[in-house]
Amino acid sequence: MSLSAPLLLLCYGVLRFAGGLDGHTKGGWTWTVGHLAFFGAMVLFAGLAVALWERARPLAAIGVAAATFGVGCFLWVIAGDLNAGFHDRLPLPSSLETAGPLCFVLGMILLLSIRVADGRLPWWSPALFFVGFLAISVNLDLLPPAALVVLAAMVPVARGHAAPPVVSSEVPARR
Repeated sequence: MSLSAPLLLLCYGVLRFAGGLDGHTKGGWTWTVGHLAFFGAMVLFAGLAVALWERARPLAAIGVAAATFGVGCFLWVIAGDLNAGFHDRLPLPSSLETAGPLCFVLGMILLLSIRVADGRLPWWSPALFFVGFLAISVNLDLLPPAALVVLAAMVPVARGHAAPPVVSSEVPARR
């Protein structure tokens, strides 16, 4: 899941680029398939946020709430892009068009940073995640390289570095 999400994001970026080679970025099969890949990526990022959540930590609860709220906003916009009727009947309020993506990124950075503080992820993992999504917010044409940066950020998560520390079930001896 941690690698599949950025790979689908990369797929979206490549298809968006390829679809725009004729001067039109909207419509056509590349646009539709790309948006479906983006939708899938965001669903996987929501799953990843939940997987990174530690119920015992209030800060992690804030992170997962922010990230999943942001994913919901992304999915709402993508659904509207794929279906004009949905967009016309249920447009995402403009304030959420800004707040949603920001909540997603900050929530994910918080969840990844908790792992850094616990020594379970390298410091550069949340930093690269931030840089990748910052690049996307600056210019959507940067999606392919930004997705590769996000992919690099997720490699330690995929390798299991984000697993909870092993806690011994042994009772310490009394002195």
